[in-house]
Amino acid sequence: MSFLTKKLVDNKIIDAEQAAAVEAEVAKNPAKTEEEILVARGMVGEEELFQIKSATLGVPFVAVQPEDISLEVLKTIPEETAKFYRMIPLGEKKSQIIIGMVSPEDFKAQEALKFLARKSGFSYEVVLITARIFNTVLGKYRDLKKEVGAALEEFQEEETETETTRGKQTDVASVEEAPIAKIVNVIIRNAIDGNASDIHIEPSRTKLRVRFRVMGELYSSLFLPLNIATAVLARIKIMSNMKIDENRVPQDGRFSMKLESKSMDFRVSTLPTALGEKVVMRILDPDVGFKTFEDLGLDGRNLELMRKAIDEPFGLILVTGPTGSGKSTTLYAVLQEVNNDKVNIISLEDPVEYFCDGVNQSQVRPEIGFDFASGLRSILRQDPDIIMVGEVRDEETAMLTIHSSLTGHLVLSTLHTNDSLGVVPRLVDLKVQNYLIPSTLTLAIAQRLVRRLCPDCKRKVPAKGYLKEKIVAEFKDIPVTSRGDLNTDDPLYVWEPVGCPKCNRQGFSGRVGIFEALEMTPELGEIVLTSLSEQALKAEGRRQGLITMRQDGVLKAMRGVTTIEEVLKATEEDIMAVVNEKQN
Repeated sequence: MSFLTKKLVDNKIIDAEQAAAVEAEVAKNPAKTEEEILVARGMVGEEELFQIKSATLGVPFVAVQPEDISLEVLKTIPEETAKFYRMIPLGEKKSQIIIGMVSPEDFKAQEALKFLARKSGFSYEVVLITARIFNTVLGKYRDLKKEVGAALEEFQEEETETETTRGKQTDVASVEEAPIAKIVNVIIRNAIDGNASDIHIEPSRTKLRVRFRVMGELYSSLFLPLNIATAVLARIKIMSNMKIDENRVPQDGRFSMKLESKSMDFRVSTLPTALGEKVVMRILDPDVGFKTFEDLGLDGRNLELMRKAIDEPFGLILVTGPTGSGKSTTLYAVLQEVNNDKVNIISLEDPVEYFCDGVNQSQVRPEIGFDFASGLRSILRQDPDIIMVGEVRDEETAMLTIHSSLTGHLVLSTLHTNDSLGVVPRLVDLKVQNYLIPSTLTLAIAQRLVRRLCPDCKRKVPAKGYLKEKIVAEFKDIPVTSRGDLNTDDPLYVWEPVGCPKCNRQGFSGRVGIFEALEMTPELGEIVLTSLSEQALKAEGRRQGLITMRQDGVLKAMRGVTTIEEVLKATEEDIMAVVNEKQN
């Protein structure tokens, strides 16, 4: 009788006759384990069985979630070894690899693990996992390079076929199963699994490089043979309804794809380069695109001013910042807040990123004369209550936007300025008359994006040296009403990333906005009409209690939402001083 069946008999979970029957079946069919037979016959529940096994062996039992295991940590143990010895890496803790084993009592498995640890130079800790969890996690060994490699082999084999043979494979199923289709699908699926926002496929002199943008940063993910570039690009163009024989001018398109019962949208752009066409696919997840103000990072005074502005029946709200700072996402959050059956909302976008139920969304097409300016003239005849203009780009659009808010509409749009104080001078630069601005502009809100700390592994540490000085200096200028229960008394703590399986050991999980909002007040209106200057605008901002983007970021860093390094980097601080400080 094995130690496990003996323990079950001692605990009166099974009797001696059942134990003998289990052992007889194992002897008859060595491919099956005692655990599998006991659970399959309903003699004991799987979790209860492994809890007993854990107590008997003195090995911790964990109920791990497969989605929490990164592909990076799986590389610690080769797939075939993991499958043979039923052991699998689950994550990392205090510089040790956590190894999940179904049978830690297996001497051969333990010896194999020791050999791998010596060979690869890692230390480990063994935990017990169920057979069901092991089999589920084993499926995660399917990774980007392996799948693409298999598809490339198919492609090379297909290239050796005769034109006659290939010509017969024209049905839809065959097209979807074609190697190039598989390669494109694998790239897209892995980008989504990795929470990427964009996929870049770009030719070099020798290879086709694939990069994913994750939390604002680009990472090289894969290099493909240059000879498949044309086929990959043609596949993407077909999916995006583009002209496959046009490679001299840029093209734009979009397509949708259903992945595991979830529909995803992709915005596609091609660009001719000296080495061939480059393609960028923006991944548009409807669940991510529509966020609440709180999800965006709006809080305190900034949130109060935003809610006040959207409650007005008319006026102009301008969201400002550089490309990729989350302006469109903020506008969509506003649309979600104001969208109801009693209002007619029309948007002009370039392009439409997310489809909003109840909103009439129109995409501008400058190549046929339908730009923001002509579109605005048309939608004003559509009896709108709320208008969203994707971007104020030129003088004509600026004037039409201003006049739309003057005629009783709530208008939402974006502008490119460094901060909220730069909105008024920018409007003047676009030839908007000074006297029109106070009666139309309701709120100017500037923003940047910073990486959000993973809530499961972030660590609280004392701030020192340069970082501490920056926090204290910024904190002094933050209005008392916005500080909450925070202070800079010693010891002053901040937070830093650590890394865990849930965040793929990056220490960060998603991004959050830092904001500054400037409200149109009678005092600001007087400045616009009489003495428009940077000094006067800054003085009015201070009088209003304006919190700068850096100050908003400092508050978020002190609360553990992000790091102070992220804030300084996003607000154009000399990050080298931070790096040098951390190294000293």
